[in-house]
Amino acid sequence: MDILTQDSTQFNDAPIGVFDSGFGGLTVAREIMRALPRESIVYVGDTKRCPYGPRDLAEVNGFVRQIGSWLVERGVKMVVIACNTATAAGLADAQRVLPVPVIGVVEPGARAAAMVTRNRKVGVIATKGTVESNAYSQAIRRIDAGITVFSTATPRFVEIAELGIRMDEGPIEGFWSEMSKVYIRPEFEEIARDYLEPLRRCGVDTLVLGCTHFPLLKALIGGVVGREVTLISSAQEVARDVTEILGRRGALASEDATVRHEFFTTGADVEEFRAFGSRVLSMDMERVAHLDLPELV
Repeated sequence: MDILTQDSTQFNDAPIGVFDSGFGGLTVAREIMRALPRESIVYVGDTKRCPYGPRDLAEVNGFVRQIGSWLVERGVKMVVIACNTATAAGLADAQRVLPVPVIGVVEPGARAAAMVTRNRKVGVIATKGTVESNAYSQAIRRIDAGITVFSTATPRFVEIAELGIRMDEGPIEGFWSEMSKVYIRPEFEEIARDYLEPLRRCGVDTLVLGCTHFPLLKALIGGVVGREVTLISSAQEVARDVTEILGRRGALASEDATVRHEFFTTGADVEEFRAFGSRVLSMDMERVAHLDLPELV
């Protein structure tokens, strides 16, 4: 093997970097693992500074730059911003300054919603920061200016998603199959109805789950909005984009690549991150470590 071929193989077998403000982005990592089982992943959960949703977007942009740069130093061949708020705040800046391809979760979800809607009325549920950024509205209207977008902030859904993980005591492997039972509770349904009934009255036929925590709540959300409303998860769409981009660039991992997933949390409790993450991924997170990032000035 000549040097050029060897260097190309080493780059192709480099990991994909994925990061989020906490656990939600693991739903994106999970879909990438499913779509590309030969790829390695380096995941960062910025749990120390979670949640990003209520923070100023300029501050979140600083977090995106910081973590994206750390991932590049770690040797990743691509960066996935697996957080809607972080995508809205820092995707364009990260694409300008980082030397590897960078994608977020807004554009793939917006594209899927625009393709699926029949009556051109699309709902978006997300964090306060994502909604106030108008990222989804703008992305959807760039694809089809005739679509009406109704957005609402649903911050308590993040709390419910994480509470449900704590409440479930079954084996890791059965978490996703048992997930509907965990979240279908009267107190959760009441909160969901308060958030979602206005969107139902607007007549949306498509609902974008604009936070990476929300796929955990599909059963709860779907039960409130009804079967006639299509739920769009950015996680699956992002996995398709990762596959397409790496394939187009000839950067997919080789058949004999050694798969090695690494997980980092900026929070103090590594074991809690391991326990939560293992449930979301439905697999044991073997390599979990603390990542100490300096405070931004």
